[in-house]
Amino acid sequence: MSDFDKNISRRRFIATAGATALGSVLLKACGNPPEDAPKASSPTTASTPAAQANLSPQQKPEVTKVKLGFIPIVESAPLIIAKEKGFFAKYGMTDVELAKQASWGAARDSVKIGASGGGIDGGQWQMPMPYLLSEGIITDKQKVPMYVLLQLNTQGNGIAVAGKHKGQGVGLKVDKAFFDKLKSGGSTFKAAYTFPKANQEFWIRYWLAANGVNPDSDVELLTVPTAQTVANLKSGTMDAFSTGDPWSYRLVKENIGFIAALTPEIWKAHPEEYLAVRADWVDKNPIATKAMLKAVMEAQQWCDNFDNRKELVDIVSTREYFNVPKEILESTIMGKYDMGDGRKIDDKSMAVLYWKDAKGSVSYPYQSHDLWFLTESVRWGFLPKETLATAKDMIKKVNRQDLWIEAAKEAGIPAADIPTSTSRGIEEFFDGVKFDPENPQAYLDSLKIKSI
Repeated sequence: MSDFDKNISRRRFIATAGATALGSVLLKACGNPPEDAPKASSPTTASTPAAQANLSPQQKPEVTKVKLGFIPIVESAPLIIAKEKGFFAKYGMTDVELAKQASWGAARDSVKIGASGGGIDGGQWQMPMPYLLSEGIITDKQKVPMYVLLQLNTQGNGIAVAGKHKGQGVGLKVDKAFFDKLKSGGSTFKAAYTFPKANQEFWIRYWLAANGVNPDSDVELLTVPTAQTVANLKSGTMDAFSTGDPWSYRLVKENIGFIAALTPEIWKAHPEEYLAVRADWVDKNPIATKAMLKAVMEAQQWCDNFDNRKELVDIVSTREYFNVPKEILESTIMGKYDMGDGRKIDDKSMAVLYWKDAKGSVSYPYQSHDLWFLTESVRWGFLPKETLATAKDMIKKVNRQDLWIEAAKEAGIPAADIPTSTSRGIEEFFDGVKFDPENPQAYLDSLKIKSI
């Protein structure tokens, strides 16, 4: 076993007395998994509201309140469902507050001041934002130590393009000549994402670079808040954007543009967004942290039951959460995409997934995925080259996969659904490039377009 695969946690929290009794109300089996997903047993789901777990004194959380930020895209669904279906309350977290964030920048500022200062304790994050917060890179050098606790989802993202480019061969594969023609005509292809140096910028950069387009010189990249992406595309101020559902599909429904590629077409079963919380809150409240994790895990399993997805849409589409028409979500949440260019996809394995995918666990925060995001940050000059030499040590400080495992065991998650390695192994992208977490430098060396 490599060093990367070893159980690295040396900061085990107070041991709890025995596993959590699930009582007479168990998690409902996560039915209807994608056809190519592993078939593994799962706990059964509680009816609404979730029953209060039979908590022993050692399992009662130190506090019942935590304030979590979220962005109104499908990645946040497990947090919303954990609240609305009573899963937080089931594990003793009876006063969880979900705070809608106007933008990722607002979420960054809120976690910087913390809930005690009127902000948030943590919540939903693009990767590697928890690392950038921890190092003070996006908080004016003020370090805000964070712990990555759980991966919220995989997929549910796309790259949308303005309708004026329809029929010009702009899809998963695109000829660089298309971008060159725009430049020669005095126009530059403008592509947007919702926060710099994070997930959605990486997806659009990878898509461009894999097609021979240098994102630093051949196009113009912009940062645009999620809620403004459709309006900006409609007004013509940008040509493309990368963001989570339902925003990319919304422009198709409104005849504004089309979806050039879904992110699972770029990288199947890719890591998407995460639950991360301030380290000081977790260190002070270890039992509450695991209670929170159990609730979100239960919500993820509920969300992954496709029989529940109509109700999921009913809940998240409301004004309090996404504030979008149900029909914008109803198809994509089931893996049915009208791409807007004549192509249609009807495949549950391409939908947003929350608990399991074709490669196994979605929820478990693989440290090898964190390493890819840090390596990609080096690729584009967002982090210095020296980062690779210390990346694994940095990951050990931030990624708390040990807490995920403890919570999963206490919640009665079957052993088959609990990963035994911190690495998911070699990852492969649509252009044939492979990332081996045991040799990130080889990945960097293989890339033709990069900033280093």
